[in-house]
Amino acid sequence: MSAQDLDRRDSLAALLGGRRGAIDATLPPVAFGVGWLISGHSIGIGVVSALVVGAIVAAWRWRRGTRPRAVLIGLLGVCVAGLIAIYTGRAEDFFLLQILSNGASVLAWLISIVVRWPFLGLIAGAALGQRTRWRRDPALLRAYSRASVVWIFQYVLRLAVFLPLWWAGQVTWLTAARVVMTWPLIAACLAISWWVLRKSLPPGHPGIRHPQVD
Repeated sequence: MSAQDLDRRDSLAALLGGRRGAIDATLPPVAFGVGWLISGHSIGIGVVSALVVGAIVAAWRWRRGTRPRAVLIGLLGVCVAGLIAIYTGRAEDFFLLQILSNGASVLAWLISIVVRWPFLGLIAGAALGQRTRWRRDPALLRAYSRASVVWIFQYVLRLAVFLPLWWAGQVTWLTAARVVMTWPLIAACLAISWWVLRKSLPPGHPGIRHPQVD
C-alpha cells in the first residue's frame, strides 16, 4: 500500500488523538477568565474558579482511565499558573506558563529535528509500539522531520498571538485566544503535518506502520 492509499486509521489525528486532552486543557483557563471577569477583576476568584474546574477535569480524566501522572501534571500546571498570577498580582500572568511552554516547545522541536530525532517520530513511534525502528528507515526519518516543522510553526503562531496580548494585559482576549488556538489549531496542525508526512514518503512506501528496515 502506497503512502497515498494509507487508511484513515493511520492518520496522525486518529493515531495521536488530542481532542479530549486539548479541550480539557482549555477549560481551566476559560474558568479563570470568566471568574476574573464576573468578579470585577478578582485574581483570587479567577484562580479558585480555574482550580475547581481543573479538579473536576482531573477527576473526570481519572475515571476515564487516564494515567494518574498525566492527570496530576495537568492539575499541577493549573496550580502553578494560579500561583504565578497571585504572586505578580497580574491576571494576565495566569497565561504566562502557557507562553513559556510554547517558547520552550519551539526550541525543543527545532533541536529534535537538527539532531535527527524529530519529536513527531518519537510520539508516533511510541503510539505504534515501534520504539525507534522508524529511525532506521531514511525515508520515514526524513518525512517525520519535515512534518515536525509544521508543529514548530504552530507554537510560533501561538507566541505571535499570546505575547502581544499578554504584554497589553488583555485578559479577556487571552482567554478567547486560548480557546481558539488550542483544539482548532491542533486539528489544523495534525491535518497539515499528516499531509506533509504522506507527501514526503516515496511512492511504494508501505506507510508509517511499516518502517522499511534492512
